[in-house]
Amino acid sequence: MIAVDIQKRLVGAGGEMLLQLQCGIAKGQLVTLYGESGAGKTSTLRMLAGLLTPDEGNIVVEGQPWFNAEKGMNLAPQNRHIGVVFQDYALFPNMTVRQNLKYALGKRKDGAIIGELIEIMGLGDLGERRPKTLSGGQQQRAALARALVQRPKVLLLDEPLSALDARTRLRLQDHLLQLHKEYGLTTILVSHDVAEVHKLSDWVFVLENGKLINQGPPSQVFM
Repeated sequence: MIAVDIQKRLVGAGGEMLLQLQCGIAKGQLVTLYGESGAGKTSTLRMLAGLLTPDEGNIVVEGQPWFNAEKGMNLAPQNRHIGVVFQDYALFPNMTVRQNLKYALGKRKDGAIIGELIEIMGLGDLGERRPKTLSGGQQQRAALARALVQRPKVLLLDEPLSALDARTRLRLQDHLLQLHKEYGLTTILVSHDVAEVHKLSDWVFVLENGKLINQGPPSQVFM
């Protein structure tokens, strides 16, 4: 269970905005943060990842406090046991796909998962190639594999498929669902695509100007 009760004053293209979010996410769910650009979706993801600090409130994951403003407690990103995938893939250009995964796994850990993920993501023939030689879809599959190599509790996805063509996007949606179920993840996705939200999500949180204005199953929210 992820319990979020946070506030953060943000400044965007539309001026100053107060992000106020209180919600709960059940373990094993795939949920989507949905809303227009500037609604606070990516900022929420960054606060969950520990890359942005809330002004007030707390974040608790499976009983462990990740952030508590009152106690001055803010768990470092590397201690949150999360996987993160952004739009820009962020693969190391000087490393092969396999080396990217090995670097993310770190030392003193069983490397068998690297081969397992390369196989699941259909990257078997691409493991020794560098990112610049791969297509956008192949790079994104490598980025997903890298995010999962340490078997995180929580997977955070910031519009990871938005730059891909429709056919590749549909194929990677299937990969996402497979990985989410196989690895028993709790996944939080940011997406603007209603069809994608319907296909992937158990639950949707709709944000508008920093406020949670609606939530529920996709079929209910988008009626």
